[in-house]
Amino acid sequence: MSWSISGRYFENCTCNVVCPCTASLSLGADLDRCQVILVFHIDSGEVEGVDVSGLTVAAVADTPKVMTDGGWRLGMLVDDTASEEQTAKLGAVFGGQLGGPMAALAPLVGEMVGAERVPMTFESSDGRHSLRLGEVGNIELEDIVPFGIETGEPARLTGVFHPVGSELTLGKAGGSRLKAFGIEPELAGKSGFSTAYSWSA
Repeated sequence: MSWSISGRYFENCTCNVVCPCTASLSLGADLDRCQVILVFHIDSGEVEGVDVSGLTVAAVADTPKVMTDGGWRLGMLVDDTASEEQTAKLGAVFGGQLGGPMAALAPLVGEMVGAERVPMTFESSDGRHSLRLGEVGNIELEDIVPFGIETGEPARLTGVFHPVGSELTLGKAGGSRLKAFGIEPELAGKSGFSTAYSWSA
């Protein structure tokens, strides 16, 4: 059966603004390891007949300096309001088992470090994005509006390879904090991106 999901996305990683990995996966990260949280809020979606609208999924990754070297450690955080059936369907989408963009990244993953259901509160408006994750953490990002841009339009990175799309809005993290799957990245004040996404397979 087919599936489709669409919604809003943002990420926060340990690179300085702007993250070189997003410019090209073959460029090395600023640090010896890249640690990142990828936040997917689903505004509308159905996976093999199961409605997943309104739910949020976050992937937590620890990767080598050059992401294309593979050996990623990856964990999944799922909205605790999701039913067991919804959780299973989302796991299959974001794990790449049902095809789509995440399937292309699956060969880079060396270890799945776990999956947890946590309380999530997602917000995204007026260039500010946040995800509260109960005791696990709080991620905050604000779009970057370049100096002198009177329209208030944020800066964008275009023509990149990224699972959510080839154009991303640049952002800078606020007081982000995260501790999950033994990964505790220093995210505050670091790099981030946001965009809308639409996937299907």
